[in-house]
Amino acid sequence: MKPFIANRRGRATKALAMGVLLVAVLAVVSAVVMLLWNWLMPAVFAGVKPIDYWQAMGLFVLSKLLLGGGGLRGKMRQRWQGMTNDERELFKRRFQSRWGGQFGSSEAAPHGMK
Repeated sequence: MKPFIANRRGRATKALAMGVLLVAVLAVVSAVVMLLWNWLMPAVFAGVKPIDYWQAMGLFVLSKLLLGGGGLRGKMRQRWQGMTNDERELFKRRFQSRWGGQFGSSEAAPHGMK
């Protein structure tokens, strides 16, 4: 087997595993949101009804969209701004070699970072 083909399979497996993990985390967080809502909100506010699982998932996704997506982009931006020019070039080369140009040229900084 050629190393290139094995590398592509490894990436596909990683991507699939990350997708499954993302779905699992979303499912658990949605259940926690539903349980907390149904436990707290009706007791604190009169007239608030319990919500079901899918409403909890929608509430969680809506809150992430409105209030921020978890902070990964901000952390990466902060890390990028703290790098020297040499560290940035090393990061770009490693990113390029790992992803093989799938996300544009190696001259471009990661999204939103200059």
